[in-house]
Amino acid sequence: MADTPPISDLDRVVGFAIPARHARGRIVRVGPVLEQILNAHAYPKPVEALLAEALTLTALLGALLKDARGQLTLQAQTRGGIVSLLVCDYRDGELRGYLQFDADRLVEAGEAPSLFALFGTGYLAITFDQATSGERYQGIVPLDGASLAEAAERYFDQSEQIPSLIRLGTNHGADGKCIAGGLFLQHMPEGEDGGERLHARDQHSEWEHVEALGATMGVDELADPAVPLEELVWRLFNEEDEVRVLAATPLAKGCRCDADYIAGVLAKFAPEDRAEMADSDGVISVDCAFCSTKFPVPVSGIVS
Repeated sequence: MADTPPISDLDRVVGFAIPARHARGRIVRVGPVLEQILNAHAYPKPVEALLAEALTLTALLGALLKDARGQLTLQAQTRGGIVSLLVCDYRDGELRGYLQFDADRLVEAGEAPSLFALFGTGYLAITFDQATSGERYQGIVPLDGASLAEAAERYFDQSEQIPSLIRLGTNHGADGKCIAGGLFLQHMPEGEDGGERLHARDQHSEWEHVEALGATMGVDELADPAVPLEELVWRLFNEEDEVRVLAATPLAKGCRCDADYIAGVLAKFAPEDRAEMADSDGVISVDCAFCSTKFPVPVSGIVS
């Protein structure tokens, strides 16, 4: 009998709800998409792991959007840290992200710098843009915890009064490629859309049960492509009367830059400004920070 091919569950987000516990969740695992994003910059290991976790968090939060054309943006701005800027966003299953860092200071910090060493006195901004309604929601919290996951939990606790649990982790497969996984649980006392939540922890003790189970999920499980995401949900909550598993969302690398788009942006500049940007051949070279691609745009081809 032929051997059963190994399961490889990667680049998906799965949503679920536990009605009796007034809880909802998202679980994600990112592999090839993550490699495509990371390989564009060849980051050193410590900042590679940081960006991998940030992209995983972005996928978890972005999967909350009900508007397919909406966008979730996660941005960390810092003062005095090794990382000066980190930006990730999610739109309709597409992920992108990059960061800027001081290479010399990273070497001085050793192999496992703390979150404070990486960000200094930094802030995490999470922005939900709803394309259909045009509404925008943003919350900002200090990056003063031990991890990005803690900072995101604080965002939901302080900005939206929603008790949350977030687990993030990265690993490397036998081929050395990075795999990241994440789990996101939330208490929704008035159903999926929520309601008044300021005292949700005190009023709904069932959240403590869900939170305790979620905290047992290990990084090895989250980042193991051989274990289907739905099975991980079952492992955590198999004793519940009902767990509703939602349709999975596939993930892809997304970068919305192209020559036409960049030409449109440049067209908003005055002709004399465009002339200053151009080289001796009349070409403006624009670098995309997300995908590390250079786009040469001839000034003569820009239509104002």
